[in-house]
Amino acid sequence: MARPMRSIALALAAPLVLAACSADGGGGSGGGGGSSDLTFAVVTHGSSGDAFWDVVQNGAEQAGKDLGVSVDYQSDGDPQRQSQLIDAAVNQKVDGIVVSMANPDALQDSIGAAVKAGIPVVTINSGGDRSAEFGAIGHVGQDETIAGQGAGQRLKADGATKVLCVVHEAGNIGLEQRCDGASQGLGTAVIPLQVDINDLQAAQSTITSELQSDASIDAVLTLNSAVAAVAVAAVGDAGSKAEVATFDLNQDVIKGIQDGAISFAVDQQQYEQGYLPIVMLELYKKNLNTVGGGQPVLTGPGIVDKDNVDKIADLASKGTR
Repeated sequence: MARPMRSIALALAAPLVLAACSADGGGGSGGGGGSSDLTFAVVTHGSSGDAFWDVVQNGAEQAGKDLGVSVDYQSDGDPQRQSQLIDAAVNQKVDGIVVSMANPDALQDSIGAAVKAGIPVVTINSGGDRSAEFGAIGHVGQDETIAGQGAGQRLKADGATKVLCVVHEAGNIGLEQRCDGASQGLGTAVIPLQVDINDLQAAQSTITSELQSDASIDAVLTLNSAVAAVAVAAVGDAGSKAEVATFDLNQDVIKGIQDGAISFAVDQQQYEQGYLPIVMLELYKKNLNTVGGGQPVLTGPGIVDKDNVDKIADLASKGTR
């Protein structure tokens, strides 16, 4: 699954314009104003209130402001409803669509309808290995298997031998790839544990029970920043000494790294996953440019740990990391 990374330099010059922004991450618009009549829809699988997707939305809306284009951000964690949001964007005849593909099969018909209608599509975050198959002009994200390998290698270097991999969204192919990659990097299979990100209290109890039932588990790898916080609490509840590491950042994860409760976070720089696709669509609509040469534009992985967390903390407080 590994693909070469290409360096991309994008020079942007456009006036800033005011835009509305939804506080709950469920929908909003950015950009608009004087320089363009282009409208782009962003449809993700993010759950309402998930800080990770709030940063993606911030990136997309800031790109809209910088380029003077309209950006309509919508999200739904249910694949069927996400598909319906894509269909609605097609019916509205938007100029381009950005879509995350956590469940590619559920979105294939809707994305196909967009492509058939002549609407360019850029995929983000998940499903990059099927992006070209679906007719998208590009993909922006991290290679989840490579990111998982990096996490597994780091845990192995830390001395971990038995790792719990906490999956927070059933059917999300990207999360499965992270756990598979972690197994490869660790050199032994991780233990997958399914929880529901929409019920963090229950997730904490599930992790606690697993740690209590198997005292040989010496690391917990979560795949979402919100789940990381409850994993830390679960380790304490279980009386375990397991290391906690995670994918993705939020303020709790940053504080946890600073305090030593979390050893590291795999950062995929999701602000870029919102920002860059809007640039790509604008370039395509105005100049038929494509980016990546048929390969994904990789935004990660990077590691945030005690050595660099203080530098990241201020940026995260501004909603860009």
